[in-house]
Amino acid sequence: MSRSKFAALAMLIVPILMIASSSGHTQTMYPSANPSPNPLRVTGSLPTTPLPPPDLNGPIQMQSVPLNEPQAPPHASVPPSASNLFEHHDDLLNLPRIFAHQWSLTQQVVPDNVISERYLRSEDPTARGLTLKEAIYIAMQNNPSLKALELDPVASMETVREANGTFDPNLTAQGDIEKSVIPVTSALQTGGGTAFVQKFYDWNFGLNKVSAITNGTWGVTFNNDRSLSNSFFTGVNPSYTPNLALSLSQPLLQNFGWQFATINVQIAESGQKQAQWTYGQALQDFVQRIGGEYWNVVLSEENLQVARAALRFNLDLVRQNAISVKVGTLAPIDLQEAQSAAATSEANVYTAEANLKNSRTQLRQDVMLNPYGTFLPEEIQPLTRPNPQEQIVVDEERALELAVQYRPSLGSMREAIRDALLQVKFSENQVLPQLNLGAQFGLTSVAGTTPCQKPFGTPVKDSGNCTPAGFLADSGTKLPFGGIYGDALNRLWGFTYYNYAAVLTFQMPLDNAVPRAALAQARVQYEQQRVLYRAALSQAVIDVQSALANLYADYKRAAATASATFYARQSLHDEQIRFRVGMATTHDLLQFQEEEVSAEGNQVQAEVDLENAKLALEHSDGTLLQAFNINWEVQNPHEVPWYAAF
Repeated sequence: MSRSKFAALAMLIVPILMIASSSGHTQTMYPSANPSPNPLRVTGSLPTTPLPPPDLNGPIQMQSVPLNEPQAPPHASVPPSASNLFEHHDDLLNLPRIFAHQWSLTQQVVPDNVISERYLRSEDPTARGLTLKEAIYIAMQNNPSLKALELDPVASMETVREANGTFDPNLTAQGDIEKSVIPVTSALQTGGGTAFVQKFYDWNFGLNKVSAITNGTWGVTFNNDRSLSNSFFTGVNPSYTPNLALSLSQPLLQNFGWQFATINVQIAESGQKQAQWTYGQALQDFVQRIGGEYWNVVLSEENLQVARAALRFNLDLVRQNAISVKVGTLAPIDLQEAQSAAATSEANVYTAEANLKNSRTQLRQDVMLNPYGTFLPEEIQPLTRPNPQEQIVVDEERALELAVQYRPSLGSMREAIRDALLQVKFSENQVLPQLNLGAQFGLTSVAGTTPCQKPFGTPVKDSGNCTPAGFLADSGTKLPFGGIYGDALNRLWGFTYYNYAAVLTFQMPLDNAVPRAALAQARVQYEQQRVLYRAALSQAVIDVQSALANLYADYKRAAATASATFYARQSLHDEQIRFRVGMATTHDLLQFQEEEVSAEGNQVQAEVDLENAKLALEHSDGTLLQAFNINWEVQNPHEVPWYAAF
């Protein structure tokens, strides 16, 4: 056989052998992702068997159930009355119950600590179709982290009431009994007895109050004493001695001034407003977060659709190339290239499925739609789709004005400046010396049994108003305070026996170092708050302008990516025609298909980014809550209980 004939025969045999060898790889339409002869050994919790092929026709948008009724815009403001929920069973009538509870042997168990295994396995399989606005409304009602933040203004409201409690009148009462028996030191002390016996009964009452007008403290005390002894010298025995006293302690320099008594209340009210502003900012952040998670689910759904479409295309290409290789019209390398692209597409589908599951889980747990109280709440199916055609006309100057007016973070800082100014006012007052006026006026009386006694050193026949027992011819003296406890009270209002006092005290450190340092610190904090506010204004300008720039860029990017997707699909379609007639290779077709998949992914990403850019702009100018018709505003925490009015 000649050399040329041998070469021709070899050229015929080699393709036949290649086709035969490649037919083993085309037994299945979809090859294994690991063609290595030594299979990978997997240990631990990972599956030891190959994963099944991904589902190309499974539900991306779940069969969701709509809401039974439309969601009304929530009232997100925190009124001062919200704290009333935590003030139950603490009034005067419940004091016996509280006292009994202190001695209870029952151990309290926190309800959240009792979690059964059955509850941990409970799950609501319902998928609920929600619009973005509905998802936000339900999340605001159910999300526990937001509910925890909502309690901050409630706790701050109790701080205001605590500050007002300074002016709450304080009632005191005391009752005691005392007896003493001591040996006598004089035979005349008890008229011959060996023990001197005294017994006292006291019942005292008092009421004092800090004035909300002058910051002075006034008080009323009503003391009562009953004494009994066996002393021979006691003129009224037993005796009742009531005392009524009025007192006033009024600062004249330090701790005194116009509305200075209530300055701590004003500071507490300012702090409560700051807590409301902080909650408003957290509320805006939460709404933006729910919106971002909502659009992330939409993005994951769209990406999964793109990944599945790419996998279907590549699997179809594998099928076509396998047939072409069998009939000898295509080289085996084209089949291998198609198989490689199909394996890559399969991996992309798995990744897209995981991203969709993760995004759905995050949205479900944050929305927390759980009408049946299961451990896992209902799934959420987004019904709102991106709308790149929606045009939002925003004026930059107007957006900056809105940011200054509505951004909760700026409102909180403005309130912090007011708080710092109140601290400066308080510290300035503390620099003044202490000049205090003290005044007291009291009434007293006595009543009881008044024995007739003979004064020592008087003549035997001296005149008197009574005759002592045992002295028939002698005269004695009897005090005019006989009577019972009621007689003592009647004599009290006669204003016969009284006392008064007035005291003026002055105190001031020579260098006054401590209050001066405190005043300097308060002024530093005030200036610091002002500088921080100016910095926050600058940051607000950056946020608004950046949000506007991103919004306009995303508008243009969404339009550009839509055009890119259109042309990529047209190019892929034309390349498929060229591939069928043999004018294009598998490599060329896969390259066009990859560009089309990339263009679709870019379009989906751009449209979702545009929706997030809309949320970001409304978040930066402080109108995000108004955009979703969420009612929120700062409530006035000012309260004047009856005892704080005077």
